[in-house]
Formats: sequence, C-alpha cells, structure tokens
Amino acid sequence: MRAADQYLVAPGEAGLLEAHAALRGTGLYPPFPPVELPGGVGGLVARGGFAQTFPFASEVLGLAFRTPQGRVVRAGGVVVKNVQGYDLVRPFVGSFGLLGEALEVVFRLRPGRAASFLRRPWEGAFPGLSPSPRFLFALQEEGRTWLYAFHFGHEKEVVRFREAFGGEEVEALDLRPLFPRGMGVGEGPLWDLRFSWRDGGEKPPPPRAFLRLAEVL
Repeated sequence: MRAADQYLVAPGEAGLLEAHAALRGTGLYPPFPPVELPGGVGGLVARGGFAQTFPFASEVLGLAFRTPQGRVVRAGGVVVKNVQGYDLVRPFVGSFGLLGEALEVVFRLRPGRAASFLRRPWEGAFPGLSPSPRFLFALQEEGRTWLYAFHFGHEKEVVRFREAFGGEEVEALDLRPLFPRGMGVGEGPLWDLRFSWRDGGEKPPPPRAFLRLAEVL
C-alpha cells in the first residue's frame, strides 16, 4: 500500500475485508464495500466490481494476470495516465475469467474522513438518494430483503447520508457462504445496480471481440 500516493497493490487471492483492514486508520478507502465475496480481489475484478455507483474499471490502475494460454501479462501501472499501446486493464475488468486470472491488482484509493454502513428494509427498487452512496445493494436474509448502503467522505456529507437513508448501522459482511459453487449472474439472494447474483450462476455472454482477444493473449 502507498497511502501517500493513494493506491493499493493487492494479490489476486487477497480478501476484500483484508484490504479494508489494511487501510483502517489511513482515511483511505478501496473501490468496494466492506463485504467479503467469493474469489477475493481477483474474483471481484473478474466480475467487474460489486455494488458500486460509479465506473469500477476506472478505479483499477493496473494488474498482472495469467492468460488462458499461461502467459503472464502486466497492464497499466500505479498512476491514472499510464496507458501505452493497448489498454488491457479495461477489457479485463468484468471479463468473468475469459481473459485469464488476476494475479495482482492496483486499486486507486479515495480519501474519506468518515464512513457509514447502513441497512433498511428494501421496497423492491433501488431508490435515488442524495447524497448518493458509493455502494448500494440488496440482500435477502432473515426471511426478508434488506437494502444496504456504504458511503464515505467528509463528515458532514456522511451525516447527510445517514439522515437521508435512515435504517440501522451494520458491520462488515461475509457473503461467501451464499455462493459455495461460485458467484454468477442469475436470480438469487443478492442484487446490485448491474445484476442479480446467484450461487453457481451464469457468466454474461461475451462480445465476439472479447473472444478474439482471448484467443491471441
């Protein structure tokens, strides 16, 4: 981790909550909520993130990955303007393993003086909130469905978020037991703004250009 430069280098096998723990007390936050998911950092990047309300790919500055043919490729770097030649970071993020396995990921970190993780009963649709939380998802548990939101930033903004969202404060979540066969797309107990996620669910069908790229990597 380079707190001064606001980036985090994480192994692909690292857990998401492990990354949050490493950043505790720094006033910096990664581009994912305090929720553990299957596959850790590598799985998160392969699925294109989780629960974010912003473009996730722009928060991945660089990565090293092993292609299906066994090559190790390094793409991007540790700064925002780091692209020379082909940009393989953006295609890799959200490729659901088609382009290979993430070995190391460089995340951009964002500053925040305060943070809040809240839940309230879900009414079946994602609401428009002001201020908008950085992460928003719904989870079926305890016989009902809850809307979860995680936000960080300036203290006053976080206070406004708590007032607008309501609900109750919660701790970090480990959702891996919900997905013993892996996390895929399909009707299941977990929703974010992109997909509904289910145990052993499908991968979205890839564009033809991705299939050609996978063949040559």
